[in-house]
Amino acid sequence: MKPRELVGTAAVPGGQELRLFRRDKDFMIVLDRNELMNSRMSGSEEALATMTCDRLYGRRAPHLLIGGYGMGFTLRAALRTLGADGRVTLVELVPEIIDWARGPMQELMAGCLDDPRVTLVAGDAVDLIAQARGTYDAILLDVDNGPDGLTRNGNDRLYSARGLAAARAALKRGGVLAVWSAAQDNAFKKRLIDAGFGVEEVAVAARSNGKGPRHVIWFAANP
Repeated sequence: MKPRELVGTAAVPGGQELRLFRRDKDFMIVLDRNELMNSRMSGSEEALATMTCDRLYGRRAPHLLIGGYGMGFTLRAALRTLGADGRVTLVELVPEIIDWARGPMQELMAGCLDDPRVTLVAGDAVDLIAQARGTYDAILLDVDNGPDGLTRNGNDRLYSARGLAAARAALKRGGVLAVWSAAQDNAFKKRLIDAGFGVEEVAVAARSNGKGPRHVIWFAANP
């Protein structure tokens, strides 16, 4: 097996350093000794988009907010699933993530950032959510490693009771907050319920072929 090649590094505001590695055609984003993302494991990130869009069936011109680009799996799946009238606001905190997408991972990007339905915002998903009132049909969060984050303590603002109240206010009636996590978190599920959401917890495979570890997605409906 060929060794990994370090392609780039990025400082997470208020957090630690991310490193992008490449091995042949595969990419990995690593924090310390934790592999956060791997281009061979896209199943649960794609499910975050497709299963959310399924729950929006019948809505006209749905507007999605996606927090975190990662390797673009969620964005690309959303664009494949949405109709021509749908639109996506993508917010990414770390500029280098987008530079990597347009640079060494350009083939993986497959043009999704240049889709006319996409508005790219450089910044913090927390701020965008806090400014919105009844704006989004769905908010999809694949930020850090889920509610029990690794990279940035500030992400707790997304997953706290206050953050969940802001997310609910930012959603349209009947909208969906969808949250990806590497593992179960019963305390977070309770916070969703306490915030007034109707909550569905779904276990999904990490790989598109249904294999690999299981990740968790919470679909929290705004009544």
